[in-house]
Amino acid sequence: MSTDARLRERLCELAASMFARGLTAGSSGNISVRTPDGGLLVSPTGSSFGRLDPGRLAHFDASGRQVGGDAPTKEMPLHAAFYQTRARTAAVVHLHSCHAVALSALPEADAEDFLPPITPYALMQLGRVRLLPYFRPGDPAMGEAVRGLAGRRSAVMLANHGPVVAGLDLEGACNAIEELEATARLALLLRGTRPNMLDSAQVAELLRLHEIAWQD
Repeated sequence: MSTDARLRERLCELAASMFARGLTAGSSGNISVRTPDGGLLVSPTGSSFGRLDPGRLAHFDASGRQVGGDAPTKEMPLHAAFYQTRARTAAVVHLHSCHAVALSALPEADAEDFLPPITPYALMQLGRVRLLPYFRPGDPAMGEAVRGLAGRRSAVMLANHGPVVAGLDLEGACNAIEELEATARLALLLRGTRPNMLDSAQVAELLRLHEIAWQD
């Protein structure tokens, strides 16, 4: 099997796994991955993570010209913004996961630091997550909002919509967005209580050990 075929199969396998575990539903969510030649494979518009066809993924060459597959997700400006502002990005995943969306709708949601420091894992995989305002699905302004961060964040939360994560590889991006959803779920479970969070020294140690840039 060629490298391209393996990458197509793996993208569809990971998407199907997220769909089967309820991380996104219906035809929501989209995913893309950088190919070895600098192009992109992208989930088609209106497609379900549970039923992606490797042969129908939208295929773009290194110049950004579509050279195969179905029409890509309407969230392409969002994906492009991460690839253009974070040079090491190799994959982008966007879900409509329930707990993250619910947390984003709460009036106390912190725009600068969306996920509370409940466990070390979200810090290690995501760094600091910025909560962006609501944009209608497909609005190119989402991409402009990500560009406005100038590459300082690997993950954002679109209010009342869903999380978006850029990763250094396909599996890493999927793992990180799953961690974002798990942390959002914990935050909702703990809402109304006074939980012990990681303190500033513990956070600083994680940032240092994992060489995470804690951007404003």
